[in-house]
Amino acid sequence: MQKGKIGVTTENIFPVIKQFLYSDREIFLREIVSNAVDATQKLKTLASKGEFKGETGDLTVHVTVGKDTITVSDRGIGMTAAEIDRYINQIAFSGAGDFLEKYKNDANAIIGHFGLGFYSAFMVSKKVEIVTKSYQEGAQAVKWSCDGSPEFQLADSDKADRGTDIILYIDDDAKEYLDENAIQGLLKKYCRFLPVSIVCGKKKEWKDGKNVDTDEDNIINSVEPLWTRTPSELKDEDYKNFYRELYPMQDEPLFWIHLNVDFPFHLTGILYFPKIKSNLDLQKNRIQLYCNQVYVTDSVEGIVPDFLTLLHGVIDSPDIPLNVSRSYLQSDGNVKKISGYITKKVADRLAAIFKNDRKEFEGKWDDVKLFIDYGMLTEEEFYGKMEKVALLKDTDGSFYTYEEYRKLIETAQTDKNGNLIYLYASNRDEQYGYIETARNRGYSVLLMDGSLDVALIGMLEQKFGGNSRFQRVDSDSIDNLIAKDENKSESLPADRQKLITAVFSSQMPKLEKAEFHVDAQPMGGQGLPVMITCSEYMRRMKDMAAIQSGMSFYGEMPDMYTVILNSDHKLVKDILADAAGACDGKVAPYNGKLDALKARQAELRKLREGKKDEDVPQAEKDEMTQVDSDISAAEKQIADIWKEYADTNKIVHELIDLALLQNGMLKGEPLAAFIRRSVELL
Repeated sequence: MQKGKIGVTTENIFPVIKQFLYSDREIFLREIVSNAVDATQKLKTLASKGEFKGETGDLTVHVTVGKDTITVSDRGIGMTAAEIDRYINQIAFSGAGDFLEKYKNDANAIIGHFGLGFYSAFMVSKKVEIVTKSYQEGAQAVKWSCDGSPEFQLADSDKADRGTDIILYIDDDAKEYLDENAIQGLLKKYCRFLPVSIVCGKKKEWKDGKNVDTDEDNIINSVEPLWTRTPSELKDEDYKNFYRELYPMQDEPLFWIHLNVDFPFHLTGILYFPKIKSNLDLQKNRIQLYCNQVYVTDSVEGIVPDFLTLLHGVIDSPDIPLNVSRSYLQSDGNVKKISGYITKKVADRLAAIFKNDRKEFEGKWDDVKLFIDYGMLTEEEFYGKMEKVALLKDTDGSFYTYEEYRKLIETAQTDKNGNLIYLYASNRDEQYGYIETARNRGYSVLLMDGSLDVALIGMLEQKFGGNSRFQRVDSDSIDNLIAKDENKSESLPADRQKLITAVFSSQMPKLEKAEFHVDAQPMGGQGLPVMITCSEYMRRMKDMAAIQSGMSFYGEMPDMYTVILNSDHKLVKDILADAAGACDGKVAPYNGKLDALKARQAELRKLREGKKDEDVPQAEKDEMTQVDSDISAAEKQIADIWKEYADTNKIVHELIDLALLQNGMLKGEPLAAFIRRSVELL
């Protein structure tokens, strides 16, 4: 029997493994089973080359859960005593201290850096034994044993068959791994597509009210997963079945891409386009990364661009190591090439569907729009590939490419300043009245109701050029949104403008986080009598605040609405005439007083010109204060007269409530009052 110390330059590797790798310790099973599969694959290779002339026989890897042990057995190439000494007893572990501290929470980084795949067994084991016999003729079976200290024992053994048994004596703090169901779960997670059959336990059947073992081995994995096969031999149903296997609870995918490249890197896989919902986070991390059919991770940021993490499926590349770490991903040239290749394949697939069957592409647009928009917003290169394929949808459900839509609207929707106005609605039902007004003018209105559309609009304005503007159809009157040189009705005289806006302003409701500014504009006799708009800029900033960190202060600001009174509409004209008849006589004395006060205010200001404050006589200062106060009092008395009139005018309240109702702002008690008043007026 040989005894010795494992060749490591740190004092003791095992406390390091126990302490630093604890959080990721389930990967021990992946490492041990992967080694068994590698040994089996090597035997197959030797047999195919004629270097192993014996019978390969059954090459299944067996994982057996005992009372205190887990055993992983293979019939691969096995090891000699010399090979155990070379591969197990010598560990390249110099300069470990700083590295271990830096990566103490990243088991993959440590194992990958130091080649510690086998030693991950000690994360869950108090003792590990290797019983192995080389495939070489006349080889002596050997047994290696280590109890979690640097000391090991190596002795001859009487194993009859070639291959290796790894026996893990499970530690007291890892007893959960002695549950066969738990081990089967880990095997399905990490080993379900390994190229050698993995057996753990027996298949079960329902008998006498419980699950009982049958005589049939429980094979965990599929040795020839779909991505390893030639696309020409596969049917659509094969791809759909594989998707159901990967994601049992998901809707059918829209379409897929079969990846297969050998140079300048090796990559296979299948990527599926799912029916993407509006919640991005719920859809991320669904691409599974494999290395030679061994599961690595489903967190593929760094391997593919962020927007591609919305896809589902499998990527398999031996050029991305099994023990992948984030620092590796950031620096490796192959990873960057793989990312670029996948992006190109995705773009090419989308472009091909558009070119070959536009109707199919349009039919799937609502499901892929979020994905494409996300890609164009985050990847300049992807925008370049998609700008001739990406679609805009109008409120009638018709689709246009960017160029097609520009040509459609450039004549009618270019304003007097040469700006091309893209009108859009974010909710077809809520903004229906505004949409109809625009349509009646011969304008087209886009439907931009996606969760990323506010960001997309900002990007498209930049891409389309400085004379292209997106305006939500309810952000102003249609004549202001697309201003033309056509003759419009004349605006009201200043005193009539002041009267009608004051009447309506006095009756606007006090809503939380909402402010109203009333204005009167000529909008044609066929336009609505009153409409409420919200400025494009402020609403867009508030929408961006909802999806982008660092802009939350916009979200806290009150909504600023403009209430536009159509001075051309008969109802507004009637109210103005009635208000003038009822109020002008009462207001006239105050107006005369105001005129005199404002004239004196102007004289006092003129006397102050060019003087420092200390040079102004106190009497003038006192008089100015009194004049200012008298002006405010007179203006309030006039405002009270107008308000007193408006308080009892049911048509004023009805028009305000109709405008609020159109914008979804009339609820609860005010809505009930509106209904009662409407019945009375009828």
